[in-house]
Amino acid sequence: MSKAQEITNKIWEMANRLRGNMDASEYRDYILGFMFYRYLSEHQEKYLVKNEVVFPEEGQSVNDAYLTQGPEEELNDALADIAGSLGYAIAPQYTWTTIVDKVHDNKIAASDYQDMFDSFNHNLNLNANSKMDFTGVFDDMNLNNSRLGNNTAARAKALTNIIDLVDEIDYRDENGKDILGDIYTYLIAEFASNSGKKAGEFFTPHQVSEVLAKLVTENLDKNITRPSVYDFACGSGSLLLTVSEQLPSNMVVHYHGQELNTSTYNLARMNLMMHDVRYENMDLRNADTLEMDWPDGVDEHGVDHPRSFDMVVANPPYSARWDNNDNKLKDPRFKEYGALAPKTKADYAFLLHGLYHLKQDGTMAIVLPHGVLFRGAKEAKIRQALLEKNQIDAIIGLPANLFYSTGIPTVVLVLKKNKENKGVLFIDASKNFEKGKNQNTLRKEDIDKIINTYKERKDVDKYAHVASIDEIKENDYNLNIPRYVDTFEPEPPVDLGKLTKEMEETQKEIEKTQSELLGMMKELTSKDEKTQNDLNDFIKMLENEVKRNG
Repeated sequence: MSKAQEITNKIWEMANRLRGNMDASEYRDYILGFMFYRYLSEHQEKYLVKNEVVFPEEGQSVNDAYLTQGPEEELNDALADIAGSLGYAIAPQYTWTTIVDKVHDNKIAASDYQDMFDSFNHNLNLNANSKMDFTGVFDDMNLNNSRLGNNTAARAKALTNIIDLVDEIDYRDENGKDILGDIYTYLIAEFASNSGKKAGEFFTPHQVSEVLAKLVTENLDKNITRPSVYDFACGSGSLLLTVSEQLPSNMVVHYHGQELNTSTYNLARMNLMMHDVRYENMDLRNADTLEMDWPDGVDEHGVDHPRSFDMVVANPPYSARWDNNDNKLKDPRFKEYGALAPKTKADYAFLLHGLYHLKQDGTMAIVLPHGVLFRGAKEAKIRQALLEKNQIDAIIGLPANLFYSTGIPTVVLVLKKNKENKGVLFIDASKNFEKGKNQNTLRKEDIDKIINTYKERKDVDKYAHVASIDEIKENDYNLNIPRYVDTFEPEPPVDLGKLTKEMEETQKEIEKTQSELLGMMKELTSKDEKTQNDLNDFIKMLENEVKRNG
């Protein structure tokens, strides 16, 4: 177990003791929110030292020097300088260290927490370029929530307990490396695992994320210095971060994401920044992807200017409802495919949206339910158009029960706009996993097998098959994996001699057991006449059975 996991387990245990009757999913907002605030404050403190914004005297802490910054004019200049670089600025009286000191000195007032966030939001006006990246990021921390306490004092006490919890943890590993971002991700996963179906709104298991990330980075031009990645249903942003893990450290990744749920959108912003993603390198939006196209769309003349990305990854909500008004047939995302996804199944709407925003030489990987492979009507028409355009590169069947939100088996579709090879690679990875009590997981060897098979693009017995377009046409463009990958395992031949011997031994055991039972039953008596008669009948039946056996 890594140091980050050890610390996460400790935080989780302590949080469960502190949250009382509050749901874990609700308590999440306070734990993660204060962790993020601590991160921002400590990040700012490093900036103050590095850029000589403050000049601590001998024996004086950076925070104390900041508190004694000087006249208001000097402080305002300092805040403007900080915001200009970091995108935000925290006033000296509201730094994490100052707040913690007030808690420890019992000088914290309930109003201080609200004042702290009000001050933070006010200072966002100092940098217009970053304002939208930070605005509302702490809005899910309802300081007046009655579930924190029935009165102001009780709520202040609950918030103070969270401050203590977040502060007492050292977020560094054995080598002194900052692992706060990793801990944050592990905590998101813990909250997801305890949220049941709600978790599907914000978290994709890391193993699945790793498969998608490896697929879209496999053919990325390594000469690109600033690759872009887009997740149009980005949840907490973990999938975006997993993509960057597969890229060389010299690449500066630009992250793009869109998320409908506001609380989840806030999680994503915090998650990326906690992994040292600067606000200039991330562009996240809180909107309905299918209704508000990312991010440019058509101009006032009706001319489309789509934003395109090197990599597109997504695990959108499965078979969601959407507004498939006929007017959307004019939408450049959908019009080339001759049909719209059904009103009750937006799967292909999401797929076409992502594909539309993929660069000509980019790669897209999306997780969807198996139904997209074989459902008829409008979906069949879209599927045929994708195949005729040679845009489906691979189809990978995943095991069931990998996700928190559903137990159904899912499929990964890999798409390209200009792929050189013809046909479609089918991989049936549904039987390669580690079974868990509540949830299955992909092991490292399972992931490696998928990726290596994708790279080699060759037939593998009972696992993979490269199907030509003619073969797919013969199947009426049905892409159901069992049509192309035969995983049938014949039953081994029955050894009749062995079977006969086993049956004989079993029969001997039965006879022995019957004889032993008969002996024990003959020793039993009852004063009750009916019971005794029933017992005699049973003994007689058992005696006949023993005689019949020999």
